[in-house]
Amino acid sequence: MDIEFAQLRTLAAVVDEGTFEAAARTLHVTPSAVSQRIKALEQQVGGVLVRRSKPVQATESGQVVLRLAKQVARLEQDALDALAPTGAGPVTVTIVVNADSLTTWMIPALGRVDPRYRLQFDLRREDEYHSAELLRDGTAMAAVTSEPEAVQGCSVVKLGAMRYRALCSPEFAGRWFPDGADAESLASAPVVDFDRKDDLQTRFLRRVTRRRVTPPRHYVPGSSAYADAVRHGLGWGMVPQVQAAADLAAGAFVEVLPDAFIDVPLYWQRWKLDSPALAAVTDAVREGARGAL
Repeated sequence: MDIEFAQLRTLAAVVDEGTFEAAARTLHVTPSAVSQRIKALEQQVGGVLVRRSKPVQATESGQVVLRLAKQVARLEQDALDALAPTGAGPVTVTIVVNADSLTTWMIPALGRVDPRYRLQFDLRREDEYHSAELLRDGTAMAAVTSEPEAVQGCSVVKLGAMRYRALCSPEFAGRWFPDGADAESLASAPVVDFDRKDDLQTRFLRRVTRRRVTPPRHYVPGSSAYADAVRHGLGWGMVPQVQAAADLAAGAFVEVLPDAFIDVPLYWQRWKLDSPALAAVTDAVREGARGAL
């Protein structure tokens, strides 16, 4: 199989831009040329690589080739940087990160990456239990995930564990847990979930009540807004300890149950490439997590 760089670039552009026409504008070629390159690439690999929908989507086989396309582009950029470091343009590094890491420690960590790499970050927010999917389909170069098993073509290192504490406001505790939280009061007290993928509160409830309960639920899909919702008494919720420390010390948060917490392990997965830029990002992320988790 002899896949041309131009074909790989075209596949990446089609998926990223969503249409053949938009990819043609990005690549400065005609839509017909884009179509011909994709057809030639599909003939090379012996299968359909993209669904001609709006937006265009990669098939399962297309995701494999798309990952190759983006890895080749990363290596090509590293080579260009080495050959002409002062003239090279900025390089985009796409990272998937969960909302709580993004709010607490990820941004300071990325700020420590050596500026000589001239990186521009494309951060995609996704739940840590689902972020690896964006590595598998080639969308992201690296991800903070709860999956300890490396995605094919990636390396993995453990960052640590984010501790979540069951917290609420003092006023909320006085209203719903006047005699302390128990199975009965937790079955009726309102809960704050991040979104419908968030099962931390459900896991905590099952652990404490030993049964399935269905209390009223609020959905607040923003890490800072979520903490605000708990702080202002909408409900109780599992808040990252690193995020809640100051409010706990000030009395704005109280624990639903003493020392009630869940530890969520976090791992860093990245493409298994000999890329100086990715290595620099990995070092910064590991150092940032070490100081926060």
